[in-house]
Amino acid sequence: MTAQLLSIPPLYQSFSPRKILLIEDNDVNRMLLSDYLGFFSYYVKSLPDASNVSVVLEQFKPALILLDLKLPNIDGFQVLEIIRSHPDWSKIPTIVVSALAFKSDYERALSLGVKRYFVKPVNLTELMSAIAEEIDCSRK
Repeated sequence: MTAQLLSIPPLYQSFSPRKILLIEDNDVNRMLLSDYLGFFSYYVKSLPDASNVSVVLEQFKPALILLDLKLPNIDGFQVLEIIRSHPDWSKIPTIVVSALAFKSDYERALSLGVKRYFVKPVNLTELMSAIAEEIDCSRK
């Protein structure tokens, strides 16, 4: 994995630091993804659950949200409903990274405004490309 990190594709080098809110309950996944995003100059705020997501969204003002659907206390679908119900937050591109691989989960997430849906284990190159594209599109 280290060798892959050292050869940074030009696509990722051109972006200025942007804020990403990462909501992932698995400590290892959260740490690894946060570090990986940080390596590409993204400023990441990571949460192990979504219990205070409204406060964090209001204060952090992310350019993009990476969301696991299977979370303790409040699941990812409820988080999507919260995001969708707020006029400012509903404009933030949201990408799901989840182990839920059923078509019904995918369709439900899309109906709640998700831009992209990745099933774990995720291809990091594809994820980084999607993040860059969504942030770029949201700036226009």
